[in-house]
Amino acid sequence: MKRQKKKHVIIGVGAVAVLAAVTLIAEGISYFSAETVDTKEGLAIIKATEKENVKDIEKKINKLDTKDKLESQEASGEINYKSLFSSSVVMGDSISEAFTEYDLLNASSVVAKIGVELDELDDQIKTVADINPQVIFLSYGMNDVIATNGDTDLFIKEYKAVIDQLRKKLPDTTLYVNSIFPVSAAKQEEKPVFQKIPEYNAALQKMCDENQIAFLDNTSLVSDTYYEEDGIHFKADFYPIWLKRMAEVATL
Repeated sequence: MKRQKKKHVIIGVGAVAVLAAVTLIAEGISYFSAETVDTKEGLAIIKATEKENVKDIEKKINKLDTKDKLESQEASGEINYKSLFSSSVVMGDSISEAFTEYDLLNASSVVAKIGVELDELDDQIKTVADINPQVIFLSYGMNDVIATNGDTDLFIKEYKAVIDQLRKKLPDTTLYVNSIFPVSAAKQEEKPVFQKIPEYNAALQKMCDENQIAFLDNTSLVSDTYYEEDGIHFKADFYPIWLKRMAEVATL
């Protein structure tokens, strides 16, 4: 009788052990299954993030490479902006025209005219379309601030019309819009409408954001030492600074 009782006890303990083992296995399977699901979801999120960020990362790397290259060439005095901008065109007025006057860019990289306004660009647009550049830098507004007499809505309407024409004729060309440069304090006093340039630039940036166009705010590049006597145009030593800025942003 004692042996039989002992046998029952052993069997009972064994059953409990088996039950516990089964429970642990079940919980383990559940745990690992959950972990597998979590891992898959995590990998999916990581992959999605990588896809979203890869272009941004590439752009940042290209910008750093361009900046390093320009700084290296600048230090050695070997920057060849004519070569850098060989597939680009700067469109603008007399401020942009100085790129060829100072022999910094080839004539084929500058399409500009003294005193030109946004509603007078049909010939320039045709010329640029014939050149068919990879990149266009637009730099208008100084004459238009006067012509529109502070009406930023009219200014943006005319600028947008130019953008639309360029995109229609050159759908594969990348566009960059330069801000309107500030003028000297003396010039602002002489022509108070120039005090509205920050408002024009704010409207211009908004237009660029809405149309997915890169906007270059060049205001910080300007100092009084760079102005010509008229307080609007710039001396020769300003232009390499501006070119470097455009080259970095466009990763030329």
